[in-house]
Amino acid sequence: MSLEEDIKQEKFSSEYHKLTINIAFTNSYLTNLLNNYLKPFDLSMQQYNVLRIIRGQHPNPVSINTITDRMIDKMSNASRLVEKLRKKTMIHRQTCNTDKRQVDVCITTKGLEILAEIDALMDRYEKKFTHIDLAEISVANKVLDDLRINNK
Repeated sequence: MSLEEDIKQEKFSSEYHKLTINIAFTNSYLTNLLNNYLKPFDLSMQQYNVLRIIRGQHPNPVSINTITDRMIDKMSNASRLVEKLRKKTMIHRQTCNTDKRQVDVCITTKGLEILAEIDALMDRYEKKFTHIDLAEISVANKVLDDLRINNK
């Protein structure tokens, strides 16, 4: 179904305007789809992103500042997300040995196990896109990169 059909809008002021709306609409669609995969694990997309960042540094600890720098959703509060994951025993935090103002965060075995389960589901999630040719995906990725790079 086309964007026009999905949002019941016949025309846009320009193709640029349509692109903006299409990106926002598609982001919402993909976010809802991903949230359905994460719901059984009681994780938000932001928590999942933080957990993946921490796993990426495993077995080394990662600082809150590093997490913040690498997060997809820059509006999220990394400290709050880390605390929620700590309460779910998916990560643990400790004061850094070299800088008492810094908190080091590490993933727990439980966090690693949950991510392994989600990884298997993500394979199913990504299969929803296999109808798109890899060349088209490369072009889409380049266009999206260009949108960000040229608008900073």
